[in-house]
Amino acid sequence: MESLSYSFLFLSFLAEIIGTIGGFGSSILFVPIGNLYFDFETVLGLTAVFHVLSNLSKIALFRKGLDKTLLLNLGIPSVLFVIIGALLTQVIFTKILEMVLGIFLIGLGTTLFIFKNLKFKANKTNTILGGTISGFLAGLIGTGGAIRGLTLASFRLEKSTFIASSAVIDFAVDSSRAIVYFFQGYIKMDILIYLPFLFIVAFIGTWVGKKILNHIPQVLFLRISLLIVIAAGLITLIQFI
Repeated sequence: MESLSYSFLFLSFLAEIIGTIGGFGSSILFVPIGNLYFDFETVLGLTAVFHVLSNLSKIALFRKGLDKTLLLNLGIPSVLFVIIGALLTQVIFTKILEMVLGIFLIGLGTTLFIFKNLKFKANKTNTILGGTISGFLAGLIGTGGAIRGLTLASFRLEKSTFIASSAVIDFAVDSSRAIVYFFQGYIKMDILIYLPFLFIVAFIGTWVGKKILNHIPQVLFLRISLLIVIAAGLITLIQFI
């Protein structure tokens, strides 16, 4: 990479705004965007670093909505399995998994969108399972936010709790996989030029997203979250094809 790509930074900014409005991390859009500019390993490294910055912004702006029980049940398995997924990136062919993920996101996201009263209990079993799957996929293919978004959306959580809880878990997950990616050589020296710009993009994008979110009612927030999940599934399938 010889120079800074301003179109990449602009699209990252839009992804951060949309990810904030949707209630979960921007990786759901950032990964497909990154794939247009960089190789897969570089995208993994950039996504992890960008999300650390992004989630610090969300924690600062949405900290009042934190749910400690949810954090433990969803966060601990997420961190454990993101490390396992990240370590397996060198031995598992991930393309088929991306196709399966796309189909799953479209299917479950559409079901929850159509059946508005369908709700899963936010019990220990469901949150641990959601954390395990989202963490594993985050490490393996770069994005687990959609699965965690589906998990939180299926619980019909209040939007500040949804975003704050997702941000703290995401921060722990991305910090863990960033370390693994660094030692695997995915965070390359030539992408460090992007770090200060991504920090600005992450904070301003989160701030703009929060301002927009203040004017969005709870019911519409959940609908938007599910639409973004469905869109991410379609993007994933299109890129696979």
